[in-house]
Amino acid sequence: MLVLLDRDGVINEDRADFVKTPGELVFIPKALEAIARLKEHGHQLVVATNQSCIGRGIISFEQLAAIHGKLNDALAKVGGQLDDIIVAPDAPWAATERRKPGPGMLIEAMRKFGHRPKETVFIGDSGRDLEAAKAAGCHRILVQTGKGQQTLARGIARELLPVHVARDLDEAADFILAGRF
Repeated sequence: MLVLLDRDGVINEDRADFVKTPGELVFIPKALEAIARLKEHGHQLVVATNQSCIGRGIISFEQLAAIHGKLNDALAKVGGQLDDIIVAPDAPWAATERRKPGPGMLIEAMRKFGHRPKETVFIGDSGRDLEAAKAAGCHRILVQTGKGQQTLARGIARELLPVHVARDLDEAADFILAGRF
């Protein structure tokens, strides 16, 4: 199965002022280990992340590469690995189909790794993550970390259902590894 992951609020703590340096990348407990478990069981893992801080001129692609270097290094230490990281650098006012809620990054990942939507799950913490997954035809898991509890409190739109709700990425991994898709 292809497992697509939002980054901020799913793997690392979400910041209102953006993750701008490797030092600001703070991992959610058990998130890295969950990725390692999924990889160990043969799943392909791709991060699909909106990073409007680039389009807004707050950080550069080089700074983002350093942040993702820390992510990859931390994953390696727990036996995990990502197959790819796909980024939408668009500012909200200049959004393309790559920027969630557009499905562009998800479709790109499915094409790159040869998976159909029914063989793909997207794990996110926001309504726009769920919208992107629905538009791409993927299975959907909402984690309650990051913006997840706020998303639940607002209610999930009927057209986005079914959505599995997990406490965090660790519980989402349990759901995938139990073969419920």
